[in-house]
Amino acid sequence: MNLHLLRHGIAADLGTDGIKRDSERPLTSEGREKLYRVTAAMQAMELAFDLILSSPLLRARQTAEIVADAFKARKQMSLEDELACGGNVRELVQRLARLRPVPASVLLVGHEPGLSELVSLLCAGDLRLAMDFKKGGLCRLEIGTLRPSRCATLVWLLTPKQMALMR
Repeated sequence: MNLHLLRHGIAADLGTDGIKRDSERPLTSEGREKLYRVTAAMQAMELAFDLILSSPLLRARQTAEIVADAFKARKQMSLEDELACGGNVRELVQRLARLRPVPASVLLVGHEPGLSELVSLLCAGDLRLAMDFKKGGLCRLEIGTLRPSRCATLVWLLTPKQMALMR
């Protein structure tokens, strides 16, 4: 399985335009523009996704929708509570491991520190691996048999600036 992890784009701050809850923070216009460039790079890399799972928080959901629309994959998209802030990465891995048939390529859209914790768990077997996962950053893991321990190889971790050069 190829597991791709995408951190949501730049979002509005709490208090902006009356936003009172973290879950209601939308992408900013800058965040959307950068995500369009990230998506173009993803297309240039000829990525494809059998399944797109996103945090239900607005900024992540909007990020996933931009990608799903570009890849004509809205039907493959669903929301996953374990990708929300504070979600349990071990439970997320167990849910993914139960998928049948096993998808060849999955995109997860979420937040920090959850995405870094997931990479750490799958690559190092614990949650201590430090990463700088930028907003709009994309990571690819190769996995033989998915389990909540060391089972993956980090293939690449790209920043939005790097992906802007690929279009």
